[in-house]
Amino acid sequence: MVQVFKAKVRPIGSSAGIIIPQEVLLAEKLAPGEEAEFAVIHRNFALLDNLMGTMKGAKPFVRDRRDRI
Repeated sequence: MVQVFKAKVRPIGSSAGIIIPQEVLLAEKLAPGEEAEFAVIHRNFALLDNLMGTMKGAKPFVRDRRDRI
């Protein structure tokens, strides 16, 4: 199961970390000390556009027929 939640990155010594909500820990049956895999999802679409090879230099979409939605 995939759990999606927002968390603020907090300083922990010279590193940083996040706090996982209790409901996510229970749903995923995670305990302190266990390893888990995480993915970071950035919502910076301008950065995403620059990374996508097909988007580089692409012109904005313009509908050729105005009678369609």
